[in-house]
Amino acid sequence: MIPIRDDRQDRYVPIVTWTLIALNCLLFVWDRQGRIFGPNVVFSDLAMRPQEVTRALLGGDWFPMATVFTSMFLHGNLIHLFGNLVFLLVFGGGVESAFGPIRFMLYFLFWGLVAAAAHIYVDPNSIVPVLGASGAIGGVLGCYFLLFPAQKVEIWIPFFFTFVEVSAWILLGIWFLYQIFVPQNGVANWAHAGGFLAGMLTVLIAGGREKVLGPMQTEA
Repeated sequence: MIPIRDDRQDRYVPIVTWTLIALNCLLFVWDRQGRIFGPNVVFSDLAMRPQEVTRALLGGDWFPMATVFTSMFLHGNLIHLFGNLVFLLVFGGGVESAFGPIRFMLYFLFWGLVAAAAHIYVDPNSIVPVLGASGAIGGVLGCYFLLFPAQKVEIWIPFFFTFVEVSAWILLGIWFLYQIFVPQNGVANWAHAGGFLAGMLTVLIAGGREKVLGPMQTEA
């Protein structure tokens, strides 16, 4: 299921969301020196490897700690990039409008950090590189799940070549459960789930849906 758009009517321009999308696209092309279907070359050392981060926490070289953040802006291939940015495009604007651009940017980094921590906790000795914005985007989805649960989202179902409209809580609830119960090889499912839960927790700590949205309630 690929989300296409939601039906929110506010006129907020999500500057941070669009900046994140542009930055990820730029780094993707730069990483491959313009060959978008080729392997990552320039920033290959900036992917996170859980074992190296674990060793850094125990007193080793501190450079791997930086990869917790740099890995958020790298992607394995064009499909990986497209899948992540579609979700960010559809759901990021609503969350950014609710929190404001500065808090949204800080929260985005925080959700990515929690997602990385969840992945490291589950598999601390892995040497497989981890990269992608999906953990932080999971935080965006967790926020949206609580802030706009009844919002209608148009999705495309590729195998049936059809468009349908569902409530956000159904789509995002399925997405979250899929991460838990249908783990995939080569996918950091627990990072996704950790980011989603971090996003939900952010809304709860901020006072819940009513306090976060305030005057936006009528549009939710």
